[in-house]
Amino acid sequence: MVDFNTERGAVVDYTVILLLLTPEGGKTIRVYDSAHGYNEMHRYTRTNGKQTGKRFHSGSLGEGLRVAIEDAEDRYGEMIEGWER
Repeated sequence: MVDFNTERGAVVDYTVILLLLTPEGGKTIRVYDSAHGYNEMHRYTRTNGKQTGKRFHSGSLGEGLRVAIEDAEDRYGEMIEGWER
């Protein structure tokens, strides 16, 4: 899932969420967002849930949004494996 807002063509906030659909419902695997005004990523695990956020890109929010989408598209298999640990 991708959600973002722009002002005058610039991304001012965003969220990218990678979900795994299971028989029990959707499970959050990874979240990229700008909730604190910078590009941050949270990993999730099956046993420990949401992990501490980490900056993942030092550029603009628009750049961070693009990097987050590419990362989720390119590495979703690894991310799901990491969640299962």
